[in-house]
Amino acid sequence: MARFVVLTHDWPELHWDFLAEAGDSLRAWRLLAEPVAGADIPAEPNFPHRPLYLDYEGPVSGGRGSVSRWDTGMCVWGAAKPDRVELELWGTKLTGSVVIRREGEEWVFRLTV
Repeated sequence: MARFVVLTHDWPELHWDFLAEAGDSLRAWRLLAEPVAGADIPAEPNFPHRPLYLDYEGPVSGGRGSVSRWDTGMCVWGAAKPDRVELELWGTKLTGSVVIRREGEEWVFRLTV
């Protein structure tokens, strides 16, 4: 089973980084609102992150603010297509099915419990 983490990141403005283990790196999305069940949360794909971010809290290199752990847990990958990914999450705050999908030029994160 893979791990995931949601980090609050205060740079350049407050957002939440959703990171999920995928092999030797973490797939990453920037969530523009706090992730809650039943809501479509605007998301932006981000570059793969190093696995150290599963356990890291503190300053980000290059003067890019700091991160703190908002949630963490285990996940199982379902579909992983270029325009849609599906995961099952078991975290301390987020538990349920997540779909991250492209809608036109935008991406949306949705948790269903």
